Amino acid sequence: MTTEKTIHASVFPPSPEFVAQANMQGEQTAQAFYDTSMRQGDSFWAELAKVIKFSKAPTKILDWQAPKASWFTGAELNVSENCLDKHLPHNASKTALIWEAEPKKGDEAILREVSYQELYEMTCQISNALKELGVKKGDRVLLYMPMVPEAIASMQACARIGAIHTVVFAGFSSQAIADRLQDSEAKCIITADGTYRKGNFLNLKSVVDDALDKAASKVENMLVFRRDAFQPCAIKDGRDHSWEFVEKQEKTCEAVQLDSEHPLFILYTSGTTGKPKGLYHTQAGYLLWAHWSTRWLFDIKDNDVYWCSADCGWITGHTYITYGPLSNGVTQLIYEGAPTHPSKDRFWEMIDRHKVNIFYTSPTAIRMFMGCGDALPAKHSLSTLRLLGTVGEPINPEAWLWFNKHIGHEKCPIVDTYWQTETGGVMISPFPGATATKPGSATHPLPGVDIDVVDIETGKSVGKNKKGALIIKKPWPSMARGIWGDPERFAKTYWKTSEVLDGVYLTGDMATIDEDGYVWIEGRMDDVLNISGHRIGTAEVESALITHPYIYEAAAAGVPDEVKGQAIVAFVELTDEAKVLVESGKLSVDTIKNEARETVGNEIGSFAKPREVRVAKALPKTRSGKIMRRLLRELAQNGVIKGDTTTLEDFSADSLSED
Repeated sequence: MTTEKTIHASVFPPSPEFVAQANMQGEQTAQAFYDTSMRQGDSFWAELAKVIKFSKAPTKILDWQAPKASWFTGAELNVSENCLDKHLPHNASKTALIWEAEPKKGDEAILREVSYQELYEMTCQISNALKELGVKKGDRVLLYMPMVPEAIASMQACARIGAIHTVVFAGFSSQAIADRLQDSEAKCIITADGTYRKGNFLNLKSVVDDALDKAASKVENMLVFRRDAFQPCAIKDGRDHSWEFVEKQEKTCEAVQLDSEHPLFILYTSGTTGKPKGLYHTQAGYLLWAHWSTRWLFDIKDNDVYWCSADCGWITGHTYITYGPLSNGVTQLIYEGAPTHPSKDRFWEMIDRHKVNIFYTSPTAIRMFMGCGDALPAKHSLSTLRLLGTVGEPINPEAWLWFNKHIGHEKCPIVDTYWQTETGGVMISPFPGATATKPGSATHPLPGVDIDVVDIETGKSVGKNKKGALIIKKPWPSMARGIWGDPERFAKTYWKTSEVLDGVYLTGDMATIDEDGYVWIEGRMDDVLNISGHRIGTAEVESALITHPYIYEAAAAGVPDEVKGQAIVAFVELTDEAKVLVESGKLSVDTIKNEARETVGNEIGSFAKPREVRVAKALPKTRSGKIMRRLLRELAQNGVIKGDTTTLEDFSADSLSED
């Protein structure tokens, strides 16, 4: 089924000053480039692939038998060599990573700069350590690391020797690690004694030890990085190896040449139930798209300082920290801790101090900063910024406009990027020097990406301004090649979902394409509610709620209703200003609730008014910023959350009880 939607949006063209220096200049140029990609097909990808250093050239660009794809068949290469070695002849001394730890703002003792030469040497030492421990091509290595340079080097080290890394976000529970150890059959672990989060030291090593007690794993060895030598760290003789074992290794290591379809990494998607779902990506196609999409989206220049605020535990940290920027020779900032510690303007202070030019973050973080008030970013110049980006979920127009005004000072293009763990890289996004943007729209597919919005029941295009299922009609280089150990599940989940959608990729997201061809992501298909015959996405309700001046974050869930079929329960978080007014008695929570319901009615229609609005202390979010809506559905329908919440940020069941 589809529903019609009328979209009214302001258009923000890139400034003439930005266009004049952009890598992709003008809308006509971008459209011509896209048209060329559609017309040329395989030869388009072959031309782009000239940027990759192959030790053996491909014999065929694409071999496609849905759902199995083989890109650059017959080619051999090494991804780490393409990220590090190629920069050494001319840019060895260039800074690759600027690392800042959390505990004290501006403390020089917790800042490190790592050059491309130093990152190469660190990678080689970790590679040699892994080889000495018996790790071979095809073996799986699990990483459970803080955001430190050694985490990125460890990923590169696995790529260098042909081991397959699986990074688990340093915040997941021991059970989550145990599940991933068993599914991947990892042979080795790289971890750390701990990490800092909001001023507290979190003992990561003890979590890994607990996971190994729970898992029937094949782990033989563990490398342990010391983040803080003053913290206790248990070492098990014969299995655990301190970082001194790494530092004694040679600083050179020959890069193993690998088949283009040899797996590069396995990444488990968050929020799944049942058996872990480990998507795996391979070598050449993934590297190609990581390289070019980074260059296109962020208008990369040689002297840029780029900051993606994601963690390496997520796909964003893989593609747009570890592989895309490094293959482009970018200088990037990485940060260990929380965005609001020790003060709520931590990010803005860091941008000024490090002279950041490109800032890529999540809509959830932006809404959190909105809730802290406009005065905090106003304390900082932010004058070095020239480009902004958003990732992780659709950004609501109000957050987009705030980001544009208070952080970009209305001079920085915003690239609103749509993609998934499964796609490996961005699929839909503006070209910053070419695309006029609409707040809330991811705009247009990137070159080579062929999309459509279809009726899920018939597989036919729904037309303009009608909501349907977003599909990708043909393969692309960075696509996941499968679910580790479960090819049948991969086919049924993505490429062979029904007779009418056989051989096309079903994203699982709803979308609308407006009269100008702009794509609007409307939320997950399983987040679509049916209220009195009206189909509406929870994302639409949430976006309406956030327009209320005292609400900075919202999530909606459906509950059974005898009359309407389903009704909406909304959970909201209040801005700091609203909290002060409520605590002082100048504003009542009931007033906010009633106004919130009316806001949804005015923005969407009376049928969409939430049956209930709950003011929460905190919504259940992963550390990547995604709201765990399945937990809210569970709470709204059953009155209790029984699912595992240990992977979430600052959340317990009573966070959703009102003050």
